[in-house]
Amino acid sequence: MNFKELFEMQAQLDSFIQKNQQINRDVFLEKGLALTIELAELANETRCFKFWSTKGPSKREVLLEEFVDSIHFLLSLGNEKGYRLDAWPEIQKKEDLTNWFLQTQHAILSFIHEPSEEHNFEVWKAYGGLAYNLGFTLEDIIGAYIEKNEKNYERQRTGY
Repeated sequence: MNFKELFEMQAQLDSFIQKNQQINRDVFLEKGLALTIELAELANETRCFKFWSTKGPSKREVLLEEFVDSIHFLLSLGNEKGYRLDAWPEIQKKEDLTNWFLQTQHAILSFIHEPSEEHNFEVWKAYGGLAYNLGFTLEDIIGAYIEKNEKNYERQRTGY
């Protein structure tokens, strides 16, 4: 499986959720807010900004699951606006995680308020930088996405 195929998997999941939840309205803003929340949950698990604490980050598996929670919403938002990437944006730039999270948050908000293809790509680039700095490979991301995608279907079937 390649990165490009994730967009189609997400479109199928979104369609399933919309039918299952009987959603007949535009939920772009709700998905945008969900993306910002998922980013915050990831930041919280890294603990990168918690200068007052000596406790380290969560385990890698937890960080990866939080990361792909964001990817679900990012794929969904891109699908909704017709913006699909052909390849994962590999941004190999070491930088402080707090800076990456702030850049990513800014990119997300810019995209939500002005959903252009350029702003969408900026969000993807920010996630590419986060992935690199968290040590996630494309294979890690695809594997975790597939696993979480299946879990999301199961949640819909069981009344999550």
